[in-house]
Amino acid sequence: MPQQELFHVIKPGVQTIFQDMGRYGYQQYGVPVSGAMDHYSLQVANILLGNDRTSPCLEVTLIGPKLVAKTTMTIVITGGNLSPQVNGRPIAMWKTVKIEPGDELAFGKHQSGVRAYLAVAGGFAAPTYFGSSAVDRNSGFGQPLEKDDIIKGYPNKAIAGTGLATSFIPDYSRKVSVSVIEGPHTDYFANEARDTFFTVPFKVAANSNRMGYRLEGAAIKPEKVEVWSDGIPFGAIQITSNGEPIILMADRQTTGGYPRIGTVISTDLPKVAQLIPGGELHFKQISVQKAEEKAIKAAQFFRNLEQFQQTRERRK
Repeated sequence: MPQQELFHVIKPGVQTIFQDMGRYGYQQYGVPVSGAMDHYSLQVANILLGNDRTSPCLEVTLIGPKLVAKTTMTIVITGGNLSPQVNGRPIAMWKTVKIEPGDELAFGKHQSGVRAYLAVAGGFAAPTYFGSSAVDRNSGFGQPLEKDDIIKGYPNKAIAGTGLATSFIPDYSRKVSVSVIEGPHTDYFANEARDTFFTVPFKVAANSNRMGYRLEGAAIKPEKVEVWSDGIPFGAIQITSNGEPIILMADRQTTGGYPRIGTVISTDLPKVAQLIPGGELHFKQISVQKAEEKAIKAAQFFRNLEQFQQTRERRK
């Protein structure tokens, strides 16, 4: 299918970037994974439109862009509520919406969460680097939208008005409880430090970003700080020598040398990704078995949603 012009960028927003599920297979060469901060919202957006669920979306952070449609298309916006509107009128989130040439898609006041995800039926024609469209400015892969950019894609027909059941739409609270698997450097921390980590609340610092969320609160000082550098997974919680926890996020480095007290489980990472600066986290322990059960349940949810949407499409 030939590319078509989808949007003219009138205002780019603070940080509007293409993201997919990440750039895998290159960490051994020092290439970060990157990808969407909120995997749940990105995958749901694509599934609702009949796209491959790993297709690139536009990740919109806090202050969104203003875009003018160049063709007829069906879109959906998931994730944080940044008050999306078409021609000045609010539109529903987590629900497919048809827009026409000349329609102006914009974002208004921040309501909840941090990042919204914009997808279009048929998908965006986003540049790829090492097999992924994930923008990572630190590594030189792509850049945010700029004024007067033309966004291209492959628009196709999709059912407008298809939405996600309310019970599956996340509630982006300013206070979240996050499950953590302990380790691998548990023995670097005294029992008192570990008890504090799982008891007291922490706040997201203002200088947090896509690489890592710095946390403010009680100091969790390790008894030893020298560790061999090893691979860093999404959600790893490093503790610096002064006791500051840092949750490593999508644009994290490939290896690190600070002791890790634990790792946020994959199904809780979207809650962290949508937590605003000043938001509060409480950590709780979880077993590997329980974490795996949650991951399996989440994978089944996506498969079921895909099958449901495919059935709807066949009945059109």
